[in-house]
Amino acid sequence: MEHEERLKAALADRYQIEREVGRGGMAAVYLAQDPKHGRQVAVRVLRPKVASSLGTERFFDEIRLTARLRHPHIVPLFDSGEEDGFH
Repeated sequence: MEHEERLKAALADRYQIEREVGRGGMAAVYLAQDPKHGRQVAVRVLRPKVASSLGTERFFDEIRLTARLRHPHIVPLFDSGEEDGFH
């Protein structure tokens, strides 16, 4: 739970994290509110163990690829980056 509280604090100025909705081998996905735009968003966060063991380059390669995709069955990418050690 400490991890989630740190994440909430790190993203507080942009997103209000509500809860975790999924977890895979590389990242966890959280349901959040984007108060600036009045919408729900999914926030995908690289798991800390993955970041420390594999690095972040593969994750950012995936972000760059996803940002170019346009399809009705793929959630669009609105934002990316690093905040307080979270990717």
